[in-house]
Amino acid sequence: MTIRFDGKVAVVTGGAMGIGEAAARKFAELGAAVAILDRDAEAGAKTARALPAGKTRHAFYGCDVAVPAQVQKVMAAVTAEMGGIDVLVSNAGIQRYGDVVGTSEELWDEVMGVNLKGCFHAAKYAVPAMVQRGGGAIVVVGSVQTFTAVGNSAAYVTAKHALLGLVRAMSLDYAPQKIRVNCVCPGAIDTPMLRWAASLAPDPQKVMDTCDRMHPLGRVGRPEEVANAIAFLASDWASFITGASLLVDGGMLTPTGGMGFQEGGTGAATKQ
Repeated sequence: MTIRFDGKVAVVTGGAMGIGEAAARKFAELGAAVAILDRDAEAGAKTARALPAGKTRHAFYGCDVAVPAQVQKVMAAVTAEMGGIDVLVSNAGIQRYGDVVGTSEELWDEVMGVNLKGCFHAAKYAVPAMVQRGGGAIVVVGSVQTFTAVGNSAAYVTAKHALLGLVRAMSLDYAPQKIRVNCVCPGAIDTPMLRWAASLAPDPQKVMDTCDRMHPLGRVGRPEEVANAIAFLASDWASFITGASLLVDGGMLTPTGGMGFQEGGTGAATKQ
């Protein structure tokens, strides 16, 4: 059995670039018709045009997932124009920095609106279309910060933690309708968002080198590696997997004390 999505419709939020772009491309390569949702109209339309078409039709829909009326309108349009929804990849996300004292209420609401409420909105208006199709799969893009924390990132860490709770709740609620819901949790991935975050430092390359080093595999991940995991979770190969979280982190969360301790701590000291 091979992974294929022929005759299926996949919706990817935040599909204009990064992990979302890679996921959209992967589903298109595997035979799905792909609907890209993003608030960046220029990048989203460009990505949609670049997808391999074959016998399928792909489309871009301008949408801010933080605005429920926009999501409702777009999901209705996808259902009407593309025939339904079989897969939802809830990927849209933003990164903002600050501790709880330094984070304004406006910034907090912005992060929650996109990263958490955006997932809620997408699922809310995609699930009825999935039910009409007899089932489907939702894959939410979390993070290693779904389980851990990075300093000065209170809003982002909170939103990523909350996504796993939403995944688990939806997996129970919609199992009777044959809708599976899972979460993929990447480590540092070489995306425009990571490059932007690194650019905030005086020495961006030093930040990227540190990101490489914190993975036992010795490098940051590639967007297509996360897309492969997303496609797996959405496919029949994962037919008995729901409510799960899959780390795609190059081993980042495995070493006790981080890679610095592995290289210079007690275990390393006893190596011959």
